[in-house]
Amino acid sequence: MSRAAATTLTVRQVKHLGGQITVPGDKSLSHRAVLFSALADGTTAITGFLPGEDCVCTMRALQAMGAGIEVESPTSLIVHGTKGKLNPPLEPIDCGNSGTAMRLLAGILAAQPFKSRLIGDASLSGRPMKRIVDPLRQMGAKIEGRGDKHTAPLEIEGGALTGIDYTLPVASAQLKSCLLLAGLFAQGTTSITEKTPTRDHTERLLAHFHAPPTIDFSPDGKVKTVRVRGGTLLHARDFAVPGDFSSAAFWIAGAAALTGADLTITNLGLNGTRTGLLSVLLRMGAHITESISDSSCEPFGIVRVHGRKLRGTRIAGAEIPNVIDELPIISVVGALAEGKTEIRDARELRVKETDRIAAMAGNLREFGVNVDEHDDGMTIHGGSPLIGARVKSFGDHRIAMACAVLGLFAKGETTIEDTGCIATSYPTFHDDLLKIAYFHEGGLASLLSSR
Repeated sequence: MSRAAATTLTVRQVKHLGGQITVPGDKSLSHRAVLFSALADGTTAITGFLPGEDCVCTMRALQAMGAGIEVESPTSLIVHGTKGKLNPPLEPIDCGNSGTAMRLLAGILAAQPFKSRLIGDASLSGRPMKRIVDPLRQMGAKIEGRGDKHTAPLEIEGGALTGIDYTLPVASAQLKSCLLLAGLFAQGTTSITEKTPTRDHTERLLAHFHAPPTIDFSPDGKVKTVRVRGGTLLHARDFAVPGDFSSAAFWIAGAAALTGADLTITNLGLNGTRTGLLSVLLRMGAHITESISDSSCEPFGIVRVHGRKLRGTRIAGAEIPNVIDELPIISVVGALAEGKTEIRDARELRVKETDRIAAMAGNLREFGVNVDEHDDGMTIHGGSPLIGARVKSFGDHRIAMACAVLGLFAKGETTIEDTGCIATSYPTFHDDLLKIAYFHEGGLASLLSSR
């Protein structure tokens, strides 16, 4: 494996994956931990913070609006809260490539008594923000985006909000979190109902910061309603961010599909709304064990994977929101498994950092995989011999990493272009691969010397 150019990644076929690693901190939790700490009353110490570009954008935005944030190390922050009262930013707030930063900050800024402008890179500026604009306007917010989809830049004139009862039209933890954060500042109660479960990090962290929401379920347990009361103040409380399951997913999937692999990942976030990949892999015949060490706020623990031959499966319906970020690497596993793997009801992938359906389908074909693309997913006919390829990341970190893992199974060399995007979520991806991979053609030592 080498980095001949700063944004190009080359991998060779691997003969073994094994050992023990700890992946960087959870991206979703790092965003929320620094946001909640900045809004709280008091001082919070955050450890395990992910110093990737996405989370750093959130941190810098809060610093620009008056939150005192001391960076003791790249992964350790001391955050002095503002009691929910931010200062007007002097410049537009740059969210980079981060949809989480833009959507969650929009919920907060809609209630602040000043004007603000949220901008992003070309990819983020093409992603639809209408799903947050419409309900925020129902709460009384003055917010404008470009065109019918209300893409960035977002122009926000903050002011008084009123709580609403809102049912999510799509399964989106970002939308839910945006509205719950706005609801903390609104008059009355804000109720958010989801018919399909989404990540519950925001609910857990509200409770951690001494502002637990009210949560009710329908009699059959399938419909969840979360309520927050306006005027609720968060109170500082130290938080340790566990390892990011979505980052570990690349190693878990790769090891599960490689016969003889033996990989252990420690201090890994094991929130049940994030670990749907494990259920998919187990259904495909994987040998995986997990052990939860603590579940007081965000459960974390150890996952161990023993590799063996897998078989195809179908992923669709209510299972999709719980594996939405893992679908690129699941498509890779489908290519490695025997038989057919079908991904459906995943139209949301069309509006991520790139069109992940088209990107992965096209890249899989470059490796020699037979793929049928659908408007809401793809069908992968697995088990064919793979050949190394030169593929594009499309500026999408998950596409880049998924293709790097597939390259470990392909004959010859695989090169992924434009891999600088990996730094948005997993800045140590390259180094962690070198820790666990044992390659053909002389093994790891010769590969290290080629960097």
